[in-house]
Amino acid sequence: MPKYLLTASYTAEGLRGLQKDKASGRVRAATAAIEAAGGKVECFYYALGEDDVVGIVDYPDNVSAASLSLAVSASGLVRTRTTALMTPEEVDRALEKNLNYRAPGR
Repeated sequence: MPKYLLTASYTAEGLRGLQKDKASGRVRAATAAIEAAGGKVECFYYALGEDDVVGIVDYPDNVSAASLSLAVSASGLVRTRTTALMTPEEVDRALEKNLNYRAPGR
């Protein structure tokens, strides 16, 4: 299954919910939602800095990944970003494609 990097930042109201539910409670809720979308959590971490949450998730496809991101963002309590990840082998295959691209002005 394709892998995705999920990052999230809580709003002030979302942080109040985190205090109430505790981090472990939010991990359980997020895991249940990810699994309901057909995904599987590889890892889930809380972080210091710009992002409050970082995770790696397997999803069957982009639609499944988007379904969770849209649902979470629609709550207004969490800002999310979902990034499709590629293996080195996938990048190598992409590099092998000859696209005959011409850079602007060249």
